[in-house]
Amino acid sequence: MSVLEWRTYNPSGSKRIIVTKELPGDRWLKIFHEVNFRVEVCTSTNILSISEIKSAIADQCDGAIGQLTEKWGEDLFSALAAAGGKAYSNYAVGYNNVDVAAANKHGVAVGNTPGVLTETTTEMTVTLTLAAARRVVEADTFMRAGHYTGWLPSLFLGERLIRKTVGVVGAGRIGSAYARAMVEGFKMDLIYYDLQPNIALEDYIKAYSVFLESRGEQPVSCKRASSVEELLQASNVISLHPVLNETTRHLINVTRLNLMKPNAILINASRGPVIDESALVAHCQKHQEFRVGLDVFEDEPRMHHGLAELKNVVIVPHIASATSWTRQGMATLAASNVAGILRGHPAWQNYDITTFLENSPPNAAPSIVNAEAIGIPLYRN
Repeated sequence: MSVLEWRTYNPSGSKRIIVTKELPGDRWLKIFHEVNFRVEVCTSTNILSISEIKSAIADQCDGAIGQLTEKWGEDLFSALAAAGGKAYSNYAVGYNNVDVAAANKHGVAVGNTPGVLTETTTEMTVTLTLAAARRVVEADTFMRAGHYTGWLPSLFLGERLIRKTVGVVGAGRIGSAYARAMVEGFKMDLIYYDLQPNIALEDYIKAYSVFLESRGEQPVSCKRASSVEELLQASNVISLHPVLNETTRHLINVTRLNLMKPNAILINASRGPVIDESALVAHCQKHQEFRVGLDVFEDEPRMHHGLAELKNVVIVPHIASATSWTRQGMATLAASNVAGILRGHPAWQNYDITTFLENSPPNAAPSIVNAEAIGIPLYRN
């Protein structure tokens, strides 16, 4: 095992916080400094093992900020609780890497960082859609290799999106924002699948459709699908935005891939295991007009054998939230979660948490997913 290096801030602080990766910006550090907390940050870019994190927790640790690449379960939450820890925050909006039941058992609050990733992730998801539809990466590689000798009528023909149908699986914050972007940007009809109807999204699309008609243009439609299968068969573009759990693991498999149009575009910027990557590779090899954009992978950082060689797949290294504003905002929220809980603050319950990025944030922990389960009171205005 390699020896890890840790950088310490405010060594005489009254409480000890470990952070398993260096985080962007410095506001998150100021949050801890203002309450006189000692912060120890791992400087390694490697994914830390459970034993390495347990070693960092040691005999005394009040809180931690971890990464979605780490498995926070019974081993780590029991170690954190035994060391006096009361708060953990995932540096991510998703927390499928966290065993919340284990955290509940040991009375550890679990935070996440929603609200600051929505637009940024939406922008990347749209980017992947356009790159896949218009074969941008293929064309870029072709140009750089010196193969371009002049304009040709059939060079890199792609898919036109205007007035087609976009299917969104999971109409939460990001799924809804992506749906609005594609409908407004390309006047696409929307079909979405979610366990609950998204009335706000449906009303938004209806209002946009009325606007189009007022301008003499054809309206757009919005429909909630009764099944994933219905959505896949109807859509030209499919974008995946579900939470990852046992019901959505390999949501896209051999059977469902074969339901899609031969020239459909499949986008995943949610969680890798939502797609059976082996089935995807085989499908893309067989259907050259089928196009894919991936920001996440089933077994990160490893890609399934054959994926990298596919010209009809656009692949980027999990960067959907990678803007300075967003990543610094995530760090601020993660620190605010830990500091808020350790200071005895209640849990924020409003949908909008951007107030925590402002100069005078509320005396609350911005996003605690298990507040009710472990008896943390909710913030009251």
